[in-house]
Amino acid sequence: MKKEKIHLEYLLNTTSRNIIWSAISTPIGLEGWFADRVTSDDKIVTFYWGKTENREAEIVAIRAYSFIRFHWLDDENERDYFELKMVKNELTGDYVLEITDFALPDETDDLEELWNSQIDNLKRSGGF
Repeated sequence: MKKEKIHLEYLLNTTSRNIIWSAISTPIGLEGWFADRVTSDDKIVTFYWGKTENREAEIVAIRAYSFIRFHWLDDENERDYFELKMVKNELTGDYVLEITDFALPDETDDLEELWNSQIDNLKRSGGF
């Protein structure tokens, strides 16, 4: 079954591009909201949850202060990825975090709920 692309947008109440970029692109930043522990070896990033769960992802594209795109190494489809992109709202000066991800048709609601939960963590930990 083919996965569907989902696109989510979250308003972050901050005008600091440095804080957001650090939160979405560095191991320490990602540990604050996305995973319990994160390690990086140049292009390969390992995410840990709890004591036993972990997944590896390759950074397939990155543009500083714009976006970072990951591909899960255990994902069979080379074209699937998840992307964290920061976009400045020119009217308010605040940033919007755009997330692109892929899920099976019957799992899109669950994935959206997971991202909503993760972004709540980001907002709490970053004071957004």
